[in-house]
Amino acid sequence: MTDLWNDLLGCLDIARCGPDAYEGRSQQLEYRRLFGGQLLAQFVCAAQLAASDKGVKSLHTQFLREGRTGEPVRYETEVAQQGRTFAAARLTARQEHGVVAVANASLHVWEEGPDRQTADPVPVLPGPERSVELGLLPWESRAATDLDTAQTEPPEYELWTRIPDAPPALAPALLAYATDLTPIGTALRLVEGVTQADSGRAFASAVTSHTVWFHRPFTTGGWLLLRQHSPLAAHGRCFGRGDVLAPDGTLLASYAQEALLRFMA
Repeated sequence: MTDLWNDLLGCLDIARCGPDAYEGRSQQLEYRRLFGGQLLAQFVCAAQLAASDKGVKSLHTQFLREGRTGEPVRYETEVAQQGRTFAAARLTARQEHGVVAVANASLHVWEEGPDRQTADPVPVLPGPERSVELGLLPWESRAATDLDTAQTEPPEYELWTRIPDAPPALAPALLAYATDLTPIGTALRLVEGVTQADSGRAFASAVTSHTVWFHRPFTTGGWLLLRQHSPLAAHGRCFGRGDVLAPDGTLLASYAQEALLRFMA
């Protein structure tokens, strides 16, 4: 069995393969297509290499076609703007069959200044009896409610997750990876009798775009709360957004995702 954690870390060790281009291998997963979280994480790494004196503050990604598992991904980068404190980069993820995703990254040198936020209080971390197995997340996660429920529930979900200790430079990439997994399931909580396990039978789904904003620098190794909700599902699409908070309530990042959600006739 593949060591999922070390396999993921290996995917984030992307290497230069040409002028303004980098390559990363794909995860060794038994999954019908390349997981979008891998692309998000590798986009973050490529952006940080393209403008190495700054940190990623946002990543806006569009998924264009299915990526192939077991095949490396080439990341072509163009730094469109490079200033003293801000930079912007365009990124293209390509496999042999063509472009699989494109992204725009905004980067910034962390600055000191006024600090304020507005966020609801963070609940108590659930006990180990509320551990959840999400498959593609190779670390411990807990939730007070079930993501996959056959009942009609509010399209909201709070996931506690603890990314293992990793080099600080990888923290944004690993967090971006984690944000891609549960927004569609959150949208489905409102639909009676349907869960993510019904994908391919009751509905078809695929992420079309995903954005992550990094508000503050952070490190891995501690618990993080991914608080998300889906305010809309219409016209064959669903939309969700979320915040990432530290246990003390500090808002670290936010994210939003749009996906195809097409129910079978």
